[in-house]
Amino acid sequence: MSQSLLDQLLEMGFDKQRAELAVKRSDGLPDAMDWLEKNQDTDIEELLAEEEAGPSVAKVEGGSVAMSLVCNECDKKFRSQREAEFHANKSGHSDFSESTEEIAPLTEEEKQQRLIQLREKVKAKRANQAIVDKEEQKRNEQIRQKATKESQDLKEELQRKEQIKEAAKKRQEKIDEMEAKKRIKAKIEADKEERRRKAEEAKAAREGKAPPAAAPAPAPAPAATASRPAANHNEARLRLQTPSGNIMRTLPAETTLFEVAQMVEAENGSAVTKFIQNFPRKVFEGNLDFGKTLKEAGLVPSAALVVQ
Repeated sequence: MSQSLLDQLLEMGFDKQRAELAVKRSDGLPDAMDWLEKNQDTDIEELLAEEEAGPSVAKVEGGSVAMSLVCNECDKKFRSQREAEFHANKSGHSDFSESTEEIAPLTEEEKQQRLIQLREKVKAKRANQAIVDKEEQKRNEQIRQKATKESQDLKEELQRKEQIKEAAKKRQEKIDEMEAKKRIKAKIEADKEERRRKAEEAKAAREGKAPPAAAPAPAPAPAATASRPAANHNEARLRLQTPSGNIMRTLPAETTLFEVAQMVEAENGSAVTKFIQNFPRKVFEGNLDFGKTLKEAGLVPSAALVVQ
């Protein structure tokens, strides 16, 4: 085996086992590269089995010296055993005979031409493989980007839910705070009234007078005579003016402007950055305003808003 030829093939990036078979089955670098190209998709085990079997060669009769080999199936002639084996592997022919006819070797110019052609084929193959690799990389990048977008969408959805939850928590804290202030105020008023009553009783006792009568309970308010039902201040009737048309909705008074924005975005598919009320003129935008309920924003029992 020619070590320099094997080294050349290995430097070109060919597998060692295939390169060794190519050296055995060819005559020079052009033949070796041609053989490798023809057998690039053939399993290595199959190539090794063919190497062990080899083609069947009939001897020359009469003791003459064999100068070449001829394929009895297609009449092609070969200078060496390697060329015959290469032809057998490529064509599937297996019937060969020795011949006394000598075949002129390739000229240096012909060898160089074949070498150039084979190198061009190898270059084209590598270029095609580079295109395939680039397309595969592009597909992998698209998959990665899709996964990243889905993860980002999920993160944003979780953030929106957390904002709604936080806004509801702040509303409840504000309600609880107002109720606590009312209870404290009522307790202070009751204590003041009790101290006033005890002071008057003590004064009356000192003066020998009867204690003052308790203040009469306030008379119940007369029943409303109007037959019209009382307005429901637990709901807000909204007319939302959007670029794609008006939206009419009746929502609970405790609904936040953030939730209204989410509803409009779900219907129209466009982001909402602010609400504008023309009469009276008010602009609601940002995290602070969007955390307000419709009641806190003064939009109960009804309002008209321009959506932007």
